[in-house]
Amino acid sequence: MFKLKEYGANARTEIIAGLTLFAAMAYIIPVNASILGQTGTPDNPFPVGAIILATCIAAAAGSLLMALWANVPYGMAPGMGLNAFFTFTVVFALGFTWQQALAMVFLSGVIDLVVTATGIRKHIVASLPKALRSAMGVGIGLFIAYIGIKDAGLLSFTSDPGTYTMLGDDPATATIIAGAGAVPAIVAIKGAVLILAVVAIALTIILYVMKVPGAILISIIVMTIVAAFFGLAHMDWGGYIGTLGQSFKDLGGVFGQSVTSIPSLFSDPSKIILAIATIFAFSMTGLFDELGTSLGLGRATGIFSEEEIDDVAKVKGFHTRFARSLVPPSIATMFGSLFGTSNTTTYVESSAGIAAGGKTGMTAATTGVLFLASIVLAPLAMAVPSLATAPALIMVGALMIRPVKDIDWTDMEASIPAFLAIAVMPFAYSITTGIAVGVIFYCLIKLFRGKLKEIHPVLAVIALLFVAYFVNMALA
Repeated sequence: MFKLKEYGANARTEIIAGLTLFAAMAYIIPVNASILGQTGTPDNPFPVGAIILATCIAAAAGSLLMALWANVPYGMAPGMGLNAFFTFTVVFALGFTWQQALAMVFLSGVIDLVVTATGIRKHIVASLPKALRSAMGVGIGLFIAYIGIKDAGLLSFTSDPGTYTMLGDDPATATIIAGAGAVPAIVAIKGAVLILAVVAIALTIILYVMKVPGAILISIIVMTIVAAFFGLAHMDWGGYIGTLGQSFKDLGGVFGQSVTSIPSLFSDPSKIILAIATIFAFSMTGLFDELGTSLGLGRATGIFSEEEIDDVAKVKGFHTRFARSLVPPSIATMFGSLFGTSNTTTYVESSAGIAAGGKTGMTAATTGVLFLASIVLAPLAMAVPSLATAPALIMVGALMIRPVKDIDWTDMEASIPAFLAIAVMPFAYSITTGIAVGVIFYCLIKLFRGKLKEIHPVLAVIALLFVAYFVNMALA
């Protein structure tokens, strides 16, 4: 089924890679619930238990679909960033209910499926200059490393007075949105958590460069055990199992709201344009987050060949692994929204599974099965602390920097947009934003250099859509 011999893989390594990938992704189970759960009100609760189940189900379905349809070692789950957009922009800022937000997620999945099924997504890939393709992998690598450093607790952020907004009345539970006055800095390495985080980073790097089989997974397991010894890893079996029955009951009330709430999006004439613009934002973000991750990871790690990517628009249908990998996200997004979660997308943490030796869909299938098991075993999955998984992301960031050598830095027309894409991804904490900035400036430079004919028509349309995307976000 997974053509292990053809891709030079073996079952043992694939399963270890799947375990590694799951360990790196498991944090999404409690985090997604905590973010989406904020959208509920006393009169219209969005039950956290149901969101935990929906997260596990969407991640399992997406990962298994990626495994069985595309045979690619990519794990899928509700996307970080997209869940924050769901909560803080769509519900809090724009005033839609969580049911309406789920309806928008479903419709964005439908749009992305149409874009993929008609071959438009493949033409988008073909329109991207090679320098920007290389930049995606490098930018994602830096983005991943930044996530790892931040999740390890090694950064602090200081905000100047008056440069932040507090969403909530209690400072202990409020979300802080800081402006440009926030300055990052390395923290003082003291206390058990930070010292163990540094030890974990060193252990991961040493094991990996020594080519120890399963190095990343070994590091995660060892550091989780050490963290538990210091009281930094916890499992609340009794509390979780005791509420599991109620969670399934709540899930029954959430299921299908993404479809039944669609008419309410267009029932108020004064909000129809706003609803359409928000669906567009959901769709654009999901589409290019997924495209950037699939293309960037696949190219940087060698999962997809350069020829396979170059010829994707020339081959009818979905006969290559890269082409097939573009299909599952839209279907998984629609499916996940039915159960009650935001857009499901390919995770950049898939690079951890690839670094552990994953080459085929068996890696993703292992991850999918583990997410399905997490419906019951969630406390075990959530017990893995970020200090144990963050080093894997830092290590992967180092591995993904390699495509930077493929960019011709003497060609300013290509290298400046590539640099902007690389820099903006980690700085803006968004793959889509990095791609958008790179595409817009590539087209601008070509335009003012009098080389309009060198811009692929599809890329020109994408640039205009990105400009509309930023304008829409500004007006929202």
